[in-house]
Amino acid sequence: MSLSHLYRDGEGCMDDDDDERENFEITDWDLQNEFNPNRQRHWQTKEEATYGVWAERDSDEERPSFGGKRARDYSAPVSFISAGLKKGAAEEAELEDSDDEDRPVMQDDFPKDVGPKKLKTGGNFKPSQKGFAGGTKSFMDFGSWERHTKGIGQKLLQKMGYVPGRGLGKNAQGIINPIEAKQRKGKGAVGAYGSERTTQSLQDFPVVDSEEEAEEEFQKELSQWRKDPSGSKKKPKYSYKTVEELKAKGRISKKLTTPQKELAQVKVIDMTGREQKVYYSYSQISHKHNMPDDGLPLQSQLPPLPGKEAKAPGFALPELEHNLQLLIDLTEQEIIQNDRQLQYERDMVVNLSHELEKMSEVLDHEEQVISNLSKVLEMVEECERRMQPSCSDPLTLDECARVFETLQDKYYEEYRMSDRMDLAVAIVYPLMKDYFKEWDPLKDCAYGTEIVSKWKTLLENDQLLSHGGQDLSADAFHRLIWEVWMPFVRNIVTQWQPRNCDPMVDFLDSWVHIIPVWILDNILDQLIFPKLQKEVDSWNPLTDTVPIHSWIHPWLPLMRARLEPLYSPIRSKLSSALQKWHPSDSSAKLILQPWKDVFTPGSWEAFMVKNIVPKLGMCLGELVINPHQQHMDAFYWVIDWEGMISVSSLVGLLEKHFFPKWLQVLCSWLSNSPNYEEITKWYLGWKSMFSDQVLAHPSVKDKFNEALDIMNRAVSSNVGAYMQPGARENIAYLTHTERRKDFQYEAMQERREAENMAQRGIGAAASSVPMNFKDLIETKAEEHNIVFMPVIGKRHEGKQLYTFGRIVIYIDRGVVFVQGEKTWVPTSLQSLIDMAK
Repeated sequence: MSLSHLYRDGEGCMDDDDDERENFEITDWDLQNEFNPNRQRHWQTKEEATYGVWAERDSDEERPSFGGKRARDYSAPVSFISAGLKKGAAEEAELEDSDDEDRPVMQDDFPKDVGPKKLKTGGNFKPSQKGFAGGTKSFMDFGSWERHTKGIGQKLLQKMGYVPGRGLGKNAQGIINPIEAKQRKGKGAVGAYGSERTTQSLQDFPVVDSEEEAEEEFQKELSQWRKDPSGSKKKPKYSYKTVEELKAKGRISKKLTTPQKELAQVKVIDMTGREQKVYYSYSQISHKHNMPDDGLPLQSQLPPLPGKEAKAPGFALPELEHNLQLLIDLTEQEIIQNDRQLQYERDMVVNLSHELEKMSEVLDHEEQVISNLSKVLEMVEECERRMQPSCSDPLTLDECARVFETLQDKYYEEYRMSDRMDLAVAIVYPLMKDYFKEWDPLKDCAYGTEIVSKWKTLLENDQLLSHGGQDLSADAFHRLIWEVWMPFVRNIVTQWQPRNCDPMVDFLDSWVHIIPVWILDNILDQLIFPKLQKEVDSWNPLTDTVPIHSWIHPWLPLMRARLEPLYSPIRSKLSSALQKWHPSDSSAKLILQPWKDVFTPGSWEAFMVKNIVPKLGMCLGELVINPHQQHMDAFYWVIDWEGMISVSSLVGLLEKHFFPKWLQVLCSWLSNSPNYEEITKWYLGWKSMFSDQVLAHPSVKDKFNEALDIMNRAVSSNVGAYMQPGARENIAYLTHTERRKDFQYEAMQERREAENMAQRGIGAAASSVPMNFKDLIETKAEEHNIVFMPVIGKRHEGKQLYTFGRIVIYIDRGVVFVQGEKTWVPTSLQSLIDMAK
């Protein structure tokens, strides 16, 4: 089937006579199809396949494809159209006159009724489009657009150091002119027409093309795989190893660590060759893969080519080469071994020289020690000789002390290393026993203190704590005191009477800083305290004329808390003696007063409340207040105990037994037309009988203020026809004066408390913060002089009962419960203090 019916001749239509003739000439349409292979292809329809040339064509002379019109893909990347190079008019004219091969075939050359209506090209190529790749303007026009602007770009560049006419960058290394484009002559490949570098690129990047050098290097590499073109024999190359290199190699191999040595003894089986080989270290297998020598020709190192037999070398003696190599290896190993042996011998010489110096020093030291020990031995033998009974010049304790001082000063190391225990037992102990043979500690308590103090510095072991421990086998001085000095003390204590305490106290005071602490504790606990306890049990306060505090209190500085077990029987006996006591007997105060600071505050207050306060209350109850004839003896008996009992207890006695009667007498006196001057004197007289501490108590202050209010009401009322002149003014002045004194006293007390708080500081205040609620109650009780103590053997629901003044309380979960009429009532701490006052 002919395809000529699809085309028309470019000059006109084909004749009817030529319908059955096929034209095989190459037309411009064929050339366009060749140059545009990505053209839109025309697919033959079913109608064309059936009717051929008689098939009807579409009106637009272009049949659609089976798939219909393809939609444009907007997700594809943007493709740019090459602009090409802009050419001048002369160049375009030359191109038009050039050959048809150089001129692209335009679509307009085809007939419109034969060719396709629209010719598509691949890559959006437009043959008729002429582009512009780069300008060819000179540098003088660069930046000319700024004449239409304010020139801000040029100003910014100048601020940053740009100089017109020079390149950018710190060292002006940038190019000055824009990059020039050079048009290639034809359509050949890159480099087909010679170098395409511009004049500007040669100036900016001067690179010399060394083609000759490249050719020589290529030929040199190529000649390595060929025989020597010159045909001359190469001289053999010899490798030399100096002795120093072999020594360095031996030192490096010697520095193998233990894991590397273990690794070097691993058995290795090599199966890479045709035969199985066994190596006994990785170093042996590494020699197999060593690089060949440079001296061997490269051709001999390569395996033979397949199909060709290997050419044997001209001179090959493998046995001789092996033997020579073996001799070389043995010689190298011998050199390395000799170097190691030489280094070992040198190190041994240095080591032996150091050992010789050390041994000489040790020898000198040992000779000095032997000399010192011989001198010490002579001194000890001299002391032993003078210790003999038949010696005409016996050794004294002072001379022995001087000998030990000499040993300690001149031969200190030998003295510390020697067994001082045996030396002291053999020499010092007999002399010490003879020294204290006729000593009486109660008559001469300071006898021997100086000599024993001197022996303490000589014999006591510095490694043990001074006055500490009870190791008789480790300290010669402790054993000396225990075995020599202590028997004299035991004998004298058994003969000592506790009521004559002064000699024994003076004796222990003199020796307390010399003897060890554990020996002093033994004397006080085992010898002194049993004697005192026995004497207290036999003491009777009603019959003994010597007060007990006169022979108990001198032991307080030495024994302190050891005397606590004696206080309970003493209080019990004093309480029994006070059962029939009357406040008019002042001897009780003389007996009890020394014990006030010895007993604890709680136990002392409990003792006073139990044995003294009831007797004083009875005495105040018997007091008769009579302004006209007043007997003050009973009142003086009570007030005399003010320093012994607490202020709260004394105020409680006054509130209960004194002030009710005193106010009653005042009211009855004011109701019988009294003389107010006498009442004023009577009021001030009674007030002067109390101390400032008692008057400062709120309860006492309230009672005296109540008396002033009664007097003010009496002078202010109109009862009675006659009123003493000036009485009202006198009473008002008295009231004002008394209350001003109270105010001044309170202000002074507050100032004193503030000063005390400032002196104690914040640290002391912080350290005195109570840890729990019970401690807080105890602190408040001490501040207000209120007795706070537990009730022995009394509990409520498992809670301990306490006495807070005259009130019984218990504490449960931080809450204070006060005993009421029928039940226990919770109350605040301030209310508790007010009720206790």
